[in-house]
Amino acid sequence: MLWLLPFLTRILRAHYTNDEEFGRRMKALDFYGIPNCDTVKKARQWLQAEGRDFTFHDYKKEGADPAKLTAWADQVGWEVLLNKRGTTFRKLSNADKADIDQPKAVRLMADNPSMIKRPVVEHAGGLLVGFKPDEWAEAL
Repeated sequence: MLWLLPFLTRILRAHYTNDEEFGRRMKALDFYGIPNCDTVKKARQWLQAEGRDFTFHDYKKEGADPAKLTAWADQVGWEVLLNKRGTTFRKLSNADKADIDQPKAVRLMADNPSMIKRPVVEHAGGLLVGFKPDEWAEAL
């Protein structure tokens, strides 16, 4: 099958307008979420239909790295990352819900990965949080 690689590369290069776009589109993605989440399932199916390679990181098995959460919060804002509509957040005590700032939000998400809005995708051009097919098509 390796004999097909040069041929497929030429076809893909012809499809994209320049080498930069080609390189961006062909890089693998880091996809973070929980496998049984319906939104994560839809996003994974979308990526597979688009022929995009990705590495799936399961929060339930791997946990959520506080340093990565901090970097994401710096990039998009902790308010975007913290899912306040989910049952995990709603079950928190009033004290835990009060006076949330970035360090507290990161701690809550690290302790309870279900509170991270899903999915999160790291790609060459930045970070996507949540699944919106139009945004993903433009960004990826």
